[in-house]
Amino acid sequence: MPKKLLLLFFVTSVLFYKLPAQQSDYVKPSLSDTDSWSLVLLPDVQTYIKFDYNQPILDLMLAWVSNNVETLNTKMVLCTGDLVEQNDLFNPDGRVANQASVSQWEAVSAAFGRLDGQLPYILTIGNHDYGILSAESRDTHFDKYFPPNKNRLNQKMLRDVGLNAEGRPTLADATYEFVSPHGRKFLVLVLEFAPRDEALEWARGVIGKERYKDHTVILLTHSYMDSNNKHIVHEGYELPGPNYGEAIWQKLVQPSKNIQMVFAGHIGKPDDPKGHIAFRVDENAGGKKVSQMVFNAQALGGGWHGNGGDGWLRILEFLPDGKTVKVKTFSPLFAISPTTQKYAWRTEPHDEFTFELD
Repeated sequence: MPKKLLLLFFVTSVLFYKLPAQQSDYVKPSLSDTDSWSLVLLPDVQTYIKFDYNQPILDLMLAWVSNNVETLNTKMVLCTGDLVEQNDLFNPDGRVANQASVSQWEAVSAAFGRLDGQLPYILTIGNHDYGILSAESRDTHFDKYFPPNKNRLNQKMLRDVGLNAEGRPTLADATYEFVSPHGRKFLVLVLEFAPRDEALEWARGVIGKERYKDHTVILLTHSYMDSNNKHIVHEGYELPGPNYGEAIWQKLVQPSKNIQMVFAGHIGKPDDPKGHIAFRVDENAGGKKVSQMVFNAQALGGGWHGNGGDGWLRILEFLPDGKTVKVKTFSPLFAISPTTQKYAWRTEPHDEFTFELD
């Protein structure tokens, strides 16, 4: 065959050769029942915030939440704390952070601002949100960057406000009331990191009020369980009168009659998903099951100083039977590209499961 004809044949073959269709089993997030509603749980976001080049990942996550409100019938967002890496750092070294604390607080406030007026988002305070680097004191800039009127939907739900160690009202200890589309009454109880006895006493008094006796209480706090599903007994923070997971269980959760869910974060192990999570069910004094979930991701995607957590979040679907809750673990970061969509779901039994409310 002449060379010119051979070349023409080759070029024609390349132009008209049909590549096989790319196979993908990726399925976009959706509700298993169109009458369900959902809650989105965000883990500790500090590593997205401490490096300016990681911030777009948190922006992507919250943009995804915003764009899927109708699809998932999302009613609120909860975050497990450690909103920043350092509460009062002036001179970042570029290795553990490349933003001073004021920039970190501005960035996380702006990121959640995407949801202002669209969805309520309820945040708890972690150890890194206190002191200078990590809970050397209970001083925090949280109330400055997340005041009660920042999101009118939060303020609409706000019911009770506790007092900080200086006797001033603070959203570090607060409650938010919500009635689900199925008519179930919820009360989200937020507690400060390693709560003081005074904070626990305040919480007991609030959830024991007559008007909340028929509410399902969700406790949102930062430090609660380790990755072996055990309540944390002690941590080495130099705070006066701290209470960790076991004490919170013994002094508040177990004696209650209406706490049925606890959500927390805090724990992690570099690039080990199981080192970031925990789950257990116990019974409170009212004879009701208490589903206790720890969800974090901050050391995934490169360790403690990596990308911040690969964009992982959890979708909790509350079914119309009024008791069943389906948990799924999803990454909008991986889902955004066909190249990485196959990694967008974590489907191990500890990442995709169901629990029931009484």
